[in-house]
Amino acid sequence: MNEEKIKTAETYHVPVLLDESIAGLNISPGGVYVDVTFGGGGHTRKILELMDETARLFSFDQDADAETNILSVTDTSGRVLDEDPRFTFIRSNFRYLRNWIRYYEVEQIDGLLADLGVSSHHFDDETRGFSFRFDAPLDMRMNRRAGKTAADIINTYDEEQLAHLFFLYGELKNSRKIASLLVKARTQKTILTTGDFLTVTEPLFKREREKKDRAKLFQALRIEVNREMEALKEMLASATALLKPGGRLSVITYHSLEDRMVKNFMKAGNVEGQVQQDFFGRIETPFISINNKVITPSKEEEERNPRSRSAKLRIAEKK
Repeated sequence: MNEEKIKTAETYHVPVLLDESIAGLNISPGGVYVDVTFGGGGHTRKILELMDETARLFSFDQDADAETNILSVTDTSGRVLDEDPRFTFIRSNFRYLRNWIRYYEVEQIDGLLADLGVSSHHFDDETRGFSFRFDAPLDMRMNRRAGKTAADIINTYDEEQLAHLFFLYGELKNSRKIASLLVKARTQKTILTTGDFLTVTEPLFKREREKKDRAKLFQALRIEVNREMEALKEMLASATALLKPGGRLSVITYHSLEDRMVKNFMKAGNVEGQVQQDFFGRIETPFISINNKVITPSKEEEERNPRSRSAKLRIAEKK
């Protein structure tokens, strides 16, 4: 990889399981592919390297910061992505995948890649509220043009709704206690920043082993703010409709809820994992699993990029 040429994008987000996820697509040089999580452009660039001049690649990202990378990421010849006729950037949530692909008059695709992690850029941006390392407005929106902020949710959801989201998306056993503390605190003072949020919840995260749970608390809020589970469900359904027989789905997840949804979808064709059987008892599913055992980063990759530790890659082929 030409490190120098993609320096800007590399600092934005180091692509995780890069070779493994691209190999999983089994790229046909003249095919049509979709990268639904453009980010720093690492996966997109690698896909373009394997394509001929007749191929097409559509890359999605709803974040304006990611869009600027199309002017800094270059291909092997030094051409910026914005000048590559094979490449189309779509600034949109990937839940609208099917609509956009049809808009560009494409009927079927050969493969789709999704790296569902939050870009390192978001965690390292002091202004966006994604990380508890910085005191910032509680925003957490990937698309700053739309939707509720994390502060809106903390200050308007009732106790039951807050407890539910912390339990469901953060898998936090003390979700009811957290919700109760927040509801009491906001009657005294509106919770507007990550600092406010941490001050209120601090009593529940004092012990060392509870520090990890604090990250899960932020994760739960981020998932709710961006409606990530709904978007994932819609994207997987769209991918199934668009993939041609033999087309590949390559998905990297970072937490158990996402991984369960992807695993279920590949096994049963729905996120709930409800298996349909035909008259002879054969499971009816649109996919064949390519890797029966989940693919995880090597020790070397984890050392090079600690944020890759929780990554899991699953690959399936459309029947």
